[in-house]
Amino acid sequence: MIVIDNVGSSEAEAPLRRRWLCLLLLLVLIYGSHAPLISLTKVDGRVPFSPSSCVLLIELIKLVLSFAALLASGNLSGLRISAWMVAPYAIPALLYAFNNNLVVFMQAYMDPSSFQVLSNLKIASTALLYTACLGKRLRLGQWLALGMLVAAGVCHSYSGLDWEASDESSARLRITSWGLLLVLVYSFISGLAAVYTERVLKTQRLPLSLQNLFLYVFGVGINLASHVSGGGQQGFFEGFSALVWLIIAGQAANGLLMSVIMKHGTGITRLFVISSSMLVNGVLSWGILGIQLTPYFLFPVVLIGWAVYLYYR
Repeated sequence: MIVIDNVGSSEAEAPLRRRWLCLLLLLVLIYGSHAPLISLTKVDGRVPFSPSSCVLLIELIKLVLSFAALLASGNLSGLRISAWMVAPYAIPALLYAFNNNLVVFMQAYMDPSSFQVLSNLKIASTALLYTACLGKRLRLGQWLALGMLVAAGVCHSYSGLDWEASDESSARLRITSWGLLLVLVYSFISGLAAVYTERVLKTQRLPLSLQNLFLYVFGVGINLASHVSGGGQQGFFEGFSALVWLIIAGQAANGLLMSVIMKHGTGITRLFVISSSMLVNGVLSWGILGIQLTPYFLFPVVLIGWAVYLYYR
C-alpha cells in the first residue's frame, strides 16, 4: 500500500518492506482509533479526565522510553552534547504548543465544523513546504495525489456534519475573515513544524533515540508549564480508567513510531498515514459507537486509494 521512498525492490529487502508496511498499518490503526476511544470515555458528554494531564503523561512516557532505548543501544558512550545540538529541538515543541492554543483561540471566529473542513489545508501546506524547504521535486501525478488527499479530507469532514439538525444554525458553516486567516496560519505552522522536524532528524547524524530525547525534554517542559498555568481543579489522575491508559499508551507509541517515519521515510508518508486513518476512524465509529455511515463515506475511501496508487506507483 504505502512504501518508503528509498526502499528498493530486491528480494533481500522484502523483510524490511514488510516491517515497514506493518509499521504504517499500526500507525493508521492508532491514529484512527484515537477519537472513538476518547468518545468511549465520556460521561454525560464530557471527558472525565484532565486533557492537560493526559498530554503531559504522553510526553513523559515518550521521554522515558527514549532514554531507555538510548541506554539499551549503548550509544551514550563517546557522545558529546552541546547546547547548539539540543537547541533546534525546541522549535517544533514551541510550534506545536502555539498551534494547540491557536485551535482554541480560533473557535471564536468560526464554528467547529468549519475548522474540521478547512484544517485539511494543512496537507497542502505540508506538501508545499516539503518541496520548498527540503528541495524535493514531485511529479505531476504526485501533486494530483496530494490534491486528492485534501479532497478526501474535506469530503470526510462534510459527511460527518449533521445537515438535518433541528437547529438550522448548527448545520450551517460559519467563518469570519479573521477565522479564515487563522486557519491559514494554523495550516502553515502545522506544515512548518512537520517539515522542520524532518529536516532536523535527517541532517543531524545522531541516534534517533537521542533525538527523541531532545524533542520530548522540551515537550514535557512546555506541557508541564501549560498544565500548571491552567490551574485546573481536577486531580492529576482524576477520571483515569483502563481505557484512558490505553489511549495514553497508544499516543505515546504513535509519537515514537512517527519519528521513525520522519527519520527514515518522508513527511508525505505521514500525510498518507493521517489521511488513511480517517477510514479506520469511520469504521470504528460505526462498529463501536453506532454512528451511521452515509454513502458519502465511500467517496473519500476511493480518493485515498487512488491517491496512494498515483503517488507511489
